[in-house]
Amino acid sequence: MTAAAITRPWPTDLVFDRATRQLMIAFDDGAHFEIPFELLRVESPSAENKGHGPNPPPPVTGKANVNVVKADAVGRYAVRISFDDGHDTGLYSWDLLYDLGRTKGERLRIYRETLAQRALRDEA
Repeated sequence: MTAAAITRPWPTDLVFDRATRQLMIAFDDGAHFEIPFELLRVESPSAENKGHGPNPPPPVTGKANVNVVKADAVGRYAVRISFDDGHDTGLYSWDLLYDLGRTKGERLRIYRETLAQRALRDEA
């Protein structure tokens, strides 16, 4: 095991709260995050969201009210999240979830500014 793996925060609790549409996740370093399902969906690490070629795809829209229907462990390193819009191809590593929790305010701000600049709406 590498030193990076030993010091990397490890999840101790994952709760998908469908009522508040948030993932509540705790890590062994004491960090606790509430990540909106909307952010999980628009930041999905799938090729569908990130693009297949050199040009980035347009921002994902219409996910303000998206919900999670299922989550499955993928080995010991990630979780596959299935959303009620049918999207289920993103593998969310523990590192990615930690980063999303840590940077959620900034990521949501940038996402919403991008939608506004393109005159897009993020409604279900």
